[in-house]
Amino acid sequence: MELDLLWGTQPLSVPFDFLYLFSMKTTRLAIIGAGNMARSLVGGLIADGWDPDYISVSDPDDATLTSMGNTFSVRTETNNRAIVTGSEVAVLAVKPQHLAVVARELSDIVQKQAPLVISIAAGVRVADLQRWLGGSCALVRCMPNTPALVQSGATALYANPQVTNEQRELAENILRSVGLVVWIEEEDLMDAVTALSGSGPAYILLIIEALQQAGEKLGLGAQTARLLALQTAFGAAKLALESSEEPAALRRRVTSPGGTTERAIGILEEGGLQRLFLDALHAARARSRELADKFGAT
Repeated sequence: MELDLLWGTQPLSVPFDFLYLFSMKTTRLAIIGAGNMARSLVGGLIADGWDPDYISVSDPDDATLTSMGNTFSVRTETNNRAIVTGSEVAVLAVKPQHLAVVARELSDIVQKQAPLVISIAAGVRVADLQRWLGGSCALVRCMPNTPALVQSGATALYANPQVTNEQRELAENILRSVGLVVWIEEEDLMDAVTALSGSGPAYILLIIEALQQAGEKLGLGAQTARLLALQTAFGAAKLALESSEEPAALRRRVTSPGGTTERAIGILEEGGLQRLFLDALHAARARSRELADKFGAT
């Protein structure tokens, strides 16, 4: 679909989706909290073309706000209510243990204005957040992971029934500024997301650490072992992302019968690597549920 606009004396055809995207990036956005994730989000949004004049950030720490304002030229406030008032989207980027207090402070504004509320607080369920916000409201709960700090995150989103299609697209556009985005349709799956991608960077870093240490014990220098381990992990992930084949198929292609890789993989499988990962994710999911129960009791 195109809309005909007048440019000087000549009509200009502008794609409707371009106009929609432009209007989306001039949506008034309030971000509560100015920690690392919020900073990454602001940086990603501006790099993606979001107008900084439409972004406001609040935080109790003046020095953090000064740094945010100087770096990104966004409006900063110590008053949460001041930035949410008049905003169409409110992103709650505070620690889970502080979320109940922040949400209750904003409840009357949220109920009056009905903005889209996006929570990036780990382990806080939609029902509890709605209760703190004073009742029914459009809520998206999401779980970004730490690679979002370098715009390479993986974020799962869950929307409650009050979220419109336009608001879903808006939430997706905001979180896509820091990496890949996927939707889940059952909130209970967020605990599995937390176990897999939320905690996942630590698992991969542990593997990189183990590879580096093993390389050093085989005689490589520390810096050489580190760089080889890092680039190997990066290259394998990039290869898998850019291939249409499943990781298992890619692995088999680089595992020559009777070769060095086959022998190494055999040792890992004998040690129960798959079982260990399954047990680890079960433990992380259980802990995620425990924390949600604890935060919800506030």
